[in-house]
Amino acid sequence: MKYRHNYNPTISDEDIFEEIVKEREDIGYYNLVFSDTSKYKEYAKSVVQKNIVVIGIGGSTLGTYAIYKFLKYSKNLSKKLYFLETTDPIDIRSKLENIELDDTLFIVISKSGTTIETISIFKYINSLIKCDKNNTLVITESDSKLSGYAKANGITSFDIPKNVGGRFSVFSAVGLVPLAIVGVDIDQLLSGAKEMHDSFFNKTQTYERVLKKARFFVEYKNSFNINVVFSYSSRLDGFNKWYIQLWGESLGKIDINSTRQGLTPIGIIGPIDQHSFLQLIVEGRRDKTVTVIKVEDFDSNLKIPSVKLEGLEELDYIDGIEFSSLINEQADATIESINNLNDIPCDVITIDSVSEKSIATLMYEYELLTSVCAKFMYINAYDQPGVEAGKIILKQKLKK
Repeated sequence: MKYRHNYNPTISDEDIFEEIVKEREDIGYYNLVFSDTSKYKEYAKSVVQKNIVVIGIGGSTLGTYAIYKFLKYSKNLSKKLYFLETTDPIDIRSKLENIELDDTLFIVISKSGTTIETISIFKYINSLIKCDKNNTLVITESDSKLSGYAKANGITSFDIPKNVGGRFSVFSAVGLVPLAIVGVDIDQLLSGAKEMHDSFFNKTQTYERVLKKARFFVEYKNSFNINVVFSYSSRLDGFNKWYIQLWGESLGKIDINSTRQGLTPIGIIGPIDQHSFLQLIVEGRRDKTVTVIKVEDFDSNLKIPSVKLEGLEELDYIDGIEFSSLINEQADATIESINNLNDIPCDVITIDSVSEKSIATLMYEYELLTSVCAKFMYINAYDQPGVEAGKIILKQKLKK
């Protein structure tokens, strides 16, 4: 008798872990936590410009923006960081109007070196000011056409490892160089990421948390296909955007059985979206899981003042409450209201402080979670064939 099959029974946690350990040999983001940052810090010290403009899109900017957005109001950063990502002409002109171009370092980031959006914006910048070795930095693959441009013009460049995908590249030169330039402690970033790496690969708390969560997401994906990250801090808006790309581009795939897979990511901000999306979560279809992210210490003692407002005396009980306490009470009330329903899967992540280490631990754990979900789903987390078709069509249209 001959027998063939394409059945894929539920894989064990141990088998998943072995797959990830094996994958670590070829997929580069896992080992970025061991990077030597000395050359990045040395370059950062040499930058004299006050304004830093990152030109890139998607994985070239979202992770960096997430960290910068989270930290910039609490850290005494020495320079301002801007991002030119979209080909929207209004966005380009409005941002550049507020930047002194003569006092700006332009960082051009493209893994392939031929990203149309990035090169288009860079061309426009070159029409406004001469970009040369004194005001330009390139971050790309070592043998890309953009790397060749940098070498031909004597422009400093840093490499993006070939085995590190754009959306997993935040702890490479892509994120570390611009963040180091503006004054973020990149060693603390890698320290936080390494904590998660070690905890996972030593099979302690992170391992248990990630495996349990990933298994639930995949085994119940037909019931709960939408994953909502409900971040209770406006500082985490950048993280939400980064998570949406990471989740969507990594997990929206066709598996080995030619079955379409995917978990739909949604990122919302509390308490703002308590007044909109929470209604859909509570009384809408039961097709969503919810992850609430809280910040324990906002590094702010701003309080609600004891100001008397005629006709609103019944709200005087809020006087003297710190806004950081208020937002966390709002988060806790949302969590309790969801848990009381007993039919909405919900977990809570609490970041201890506004620091490099805390945002890095969160982001590295989500990278691990993405990789583990992909293994459970029998898909490749690191390609993006669904995006490539549109790029090919665009090039054909523009060449006409």
